[in-house]
Order: sequence, then structure tokens, then C-alpha cells
Amino acid sequence: MKAELYKRLFRAIFSEDIPSLKKIAGTIIQEERRLGHNVLADALEKISITEKPKQVLFDTRKKETGLSALPKSKRTNSQLVSYIPREQLKHHMVLPDNVEERLLSVEKEYAAKERLEKYNLTPKKKILLYGPPGCGKTLSAERIAWNLGLPLLKVRFDSLLSSYFGESASNLRMVFDYCKTEPVVLLLDECDFIAKSRTMTQDVGEVPRIVNMLLTLLDEYNAPGLVLATTNLKVSLDEALFRRFDDVIEMPMPGKEERKRLLNMTLSAIPVSPDVDMDRVAEQLDGYSAANVVLVAQRAAKIGVLAGYKKVCKDHFSKALEESAKF
Repeated sequence: MKAELYKRLFRAIFSEDIPSLKKIAGTIIQEERRLGHNVLADALEKISITEKPKQVLFDTRKKETGLSALPKSKRTNSQLVSYIPREQLKHHMVLPDNVEERLLSVEKEYAAKERLEKYNLTPKKKILLYGPPGCGKTLSAERIAWNLGLPLLKVRFDSLLSSYFGESASNLRMVFDYCKTEPVVLLLDECDFIAKSRTMTQDVGEVPRIVNMLLTLLDEYNAPGLVLATTNLKVSLDEALFRRFDDVIEMPMPGKEERKRLLNMTLSAIPVSPDVDMDRVAEQLDGYSAANVVLVAQRAAKIGVLAGYKKVCKDHFSKALEESAKF
């Protein structure tokens, strides 16, 4: 009996199967009563009723992510970062050649970090991407994580920021401390509201404290992975923040050639009618972000498919462009 019980107990412990552990606890209590050990059985039963689960600071997701337990807020127990599974990472991009070269440089240096270290050289590990919305800043972080084979962790500012004195800065340090133990791409996505110039606000609350903490943590950053920050701003950013990054890359609006390549890539799975002049469509999309160019192409394809066509035609693009003017 005991041998079998021990086996069940060990399986439940090491598989973290809480329901099975509770059943085994009940079996142990019954067995002790059967043996006449009522005092012990009563004590065990009392523990099972009165003891509550302890608050944990980390999420036990090792099997799912391949990472050690993810950091959580000490006070609220909320998760401070989100893990983006590899299969969800988008990594196909259309960029101007100069921007593509800058991103490739980051990837190549990281891949060759051991070779660089032999010559006392350090690869770029702290990257700031700035530019208008929809131009590929977040997608660039996903692409870098994909190409380097690193997990992507996205900071959850909704959980990280707190009105409690010093808690936001403490949460941010916990995230950076975690990155010292795991090679990851840490994404500070749309960090505008904590990266604004300290001279632009008289706020004496948590925002200035977390900005100062971010500057300190970037100065101290020596983790095995990379940290990428994205922002829609530039002029209003704290100049001190710019100096903390190894590279600052502008993600511009796509030019005509990039827009045309985006259209062709988006429609690669569906035939396009000869009456569609892609050069003309690309010209009509002047001023559109990369994300919106993709949306127009997808919208044209959907219009054609729903209308029973097997090709995307000129009229479908005209309709999609007409609708796109509304967003």
C-alpha cells in the first residue's frame, strides 16, 4: 500500500498535479484513521482545511515556454511580462535597404558575440526603434527574436505601473533581474509614456521614478539576451534615454517600392488579375503605413473572394481603397 502511495505521491509532486496531491492527502488521512492514529489524522485534516495556497511571485510555465518561472508583481501577483510563443512571431518584413542592414547588423553581432568578445568587443544589445505607428517597430522585435531563436518577452506596463510609492520601479527591476538569468529578447513596446523627457512634466509621482530606474537599468544591462524599446515619439523623448542604447533606428513610412513589395507579398497566395496595375496602386497608397498597406491588400482579396472571384481585380482594389479612406 505504502509503496504504491509513494509512487502516486511522487508523480503528483513532480508533475505539479495539485488535484492528485489533494486526493493522495485524503487517502493518507483515511489510512491513518484506519490504523487508529486519530490524533495525527485530525491534525492532517486540519492542515488540509485551514492552509491556503501561498502567494507565488512567479508563474510556473517552464514546460510551455522553455523558460524558468516568469516574474510577477509581489503585491498583486499579476504577471509583469507576456511570453509570445515562437509560432506566433511574425518575421516576414519589407524594409528600406538601409533599415534592413541595420537590423541585420544587430542579428549578426549577436550571433557572433563569442567571436567579438575574444577581441574585447561587445555586440549591440540595447536597441531603440522609433517611428510612426504601423511601420514595423514591434514586428522588428519579433523578427529579431525569430532569427536569433530567442524567446520574446513583452513587458506588461498595465501590471508594471503602480500608484504605490516605488512599486513601479521595483517591478521594472524585477523584470530586468529576470533577464540576467535567461537569454531573451525583452520588448518595451510603446514605452512613450515612461520615456518622455523629464523636463516636460512636473509630475512627482511614479513616472519620473520609473524613468530614472529605466536609465539605471539600461546603464547596468549586461544580460545574455537583448532589450528592444519602441516608441512613436522622438522629439519629446529624454535625450538621456537615447544615449543608453547601443543603436537607435528610425522605422520610416514605406516608399513606393516597399509598398509594392508589401502588396505582392500579401497577395502571394491568391492570383491577381492583369487589369491590376500594382505601380498605380502603390502610388495611391502614398502616406500609408506598412500595416495599412497590408490591410488594403487583404481587404481587396476578401472583397474578391466573397464576390465569388478567383482573382483580385482592379474593382476590388478600388473598393478596398474607398473603404480604407474611412479608417
